[in-house]
Amino acid sequence: MTTVTIGNARIPYRTEGTGRPLVLVHGTGAGAELTWGHLATRFSDRRTVVLPDLSGSERAVDDGASLTVETLAAQVAAVIEDLGGEPADLVGFSLGAPVAAAVAALNPDLVRGLVLIAGFGRTDEYLRNLMLVWQGSVGDPATFGRVATVTGFSRTFLERLGPAEVERLVSNIRPTPGVLRQVDLNTRVDVRALLPRIEAATLVVGCAHDGTVPVENSRELHAAIRGSAYAEVDSGHVVVFERPDEIVTLVHKFST
Repeated sequence: MTTVTIGNARIPYRTEGTGRPLVLVHGTGAGAELTWGHLATRFSDRRTVVLPDLSGSERAVDDGASLTVETLAAQVAAVIEDLGGEPADLVGFSLGAPVAAAVAALNPDLVRGLVLIAGFGRTDEYLRNLMLVWQGSVGDPATFGRVATVTGFSRTFLERLGPAEVERLVSNIRPTPGVLRQVDLNTRVDVRALLPRIEAATLVVGCAHDGTVPVENSRELHAAIRGSAYAEVDSGHVVVFERPDEIVTLVHKFST
């Protein structure tokens, strides 16, 4: 594990494999390993996979200040520069999507390609209110995790898992101070002014049954990024677990 310091934050990241950098940007939650760890080896046979833990995740250390997309984007950019500055391909999931988009817009020399999965360019009223429900359940960690689970996964996927595995998913997200900082950021994201500045080749991936960030948000992202491609997956929000094979295939095809 390597650590890069930027401002008041110490951002750890892990690398795996060799080749052109592929930076996997996590969304709201514990960090990169929980989101991407199960897929890292499926990319590292041909790429240097980079897994940074941004502010609010369990491994990052900072001053606890309120988060902004620009703060997290600067952390991703610092990791790429720490690797040597070779242009990287970025894959951003959920909150990681507007963060990755901001990196590409603000640091075009550092980003070769961009894949935005289950993302959003602005916080719409659905997402804002869902995040307020999360914040309102802070005193009941099980309910916090249950709301995240039932909105994060499709009904079909939850039915296939059964009660025991669903309860395990519920326990994966808890209202830690860091997660709550990320939830707060989710209530006020707006990177629409940055999207026209993106020069990197971009693929936007929407999830047809997304109960956290409805698929219309991905369609809006696609419309706002000039020349972007679009794919839609038959999945709930956490497509990296529901449809991992499809995500791996899409990333491989787009970033080779």
